[in-house]
Amino acid sequence: MGGFLFDELIFGPVRSRRLGVSLGINLLPTHRKFCSFNCIYCECGWTDKQEALKMELPKQDTIKQLLEKRLIELQNTALHPNSITFAGNGEPTMHPQFAGIIDDTCRLRDAYAPEAKISVLTNGSMLHKTAVVEALKKVDNNLQKLDGGNEDIISKINMPLKAFRLHDYVEHLKQFRGNLTIQSLFLRGIINGTKVDNTTTKELNDWLKLIKQIKPERVMVYAIERDTAGDGIEKIPKAELESIAAKVRAAGIDAAVFA
Repeated sequence: MGGFLFDELIFGPVRSRRLGVSLGINLLPTHRKFCSFNCIYCECGWTDKQEALKMELPKQDTIKQLLEKRLIELQNTALHPNSITFAGNGEPTMHPQFAGIIDDTCRLRDAYAPEAKISVLTNGSMLHKTAVVEALKKVDNNLQKLDGGNEDIISKINMPLKAFRLHDYVEHLKQFRGNLTIQSLFLRGIINGTKVDNTTTKELNDWLKLIKQIKPERVMVYAIERDTAGDGIEKIPKAELESIAAKVRAAGIDAAVFA
């Protein structure tokens, strides 16, 4: 069972299988997960439903100062980042100053690491907010989650803690006009006595239908890598992931596999 938390606001750099040398930014508490989803595969463990949406978050100026200090330290070193990545202990776009922090990060990147990409790993639950959407349009890697093609499988895998309508989410993703990457994790297993599997023919067809509607620049197809919140989750073999990616490529969309 997963339960790993990032204990710093600026962490790493770490070597990411998707983003290279990645300097992480955690806009969330260092002692507890803070998220609008409760994904069964999350390495940070389960979301506390009672406290998930009400918690004191780090200040924008604190993030700015710590990031600038770390970028200066990393200049001309082997760990100079390929990516400055918003990830951490939950959903980064829930931070009320997210848009301002993105602006700060763009300025600091330009000053100290101009070749680095700014990446945001997000579940897209805040895309109803104009400020969040406009901020995401400024980053290099806008990575949005889509782990299934219907609300039933998403409720089993991602377990949103607030009202979620898949149709609305897809419409929000379309507004990026292809300037986004979809990240999709595939798994199967028995969770709390319920079979969960987004790799069946039906589930893949539903998912691929939405991918074709969204028309992202790229799809990242991947499997679990670390411990997960739920027990009994099976890691999907690379060959099976490659088969899924081939379906995406056949639709004229770039796809990469991370196993």
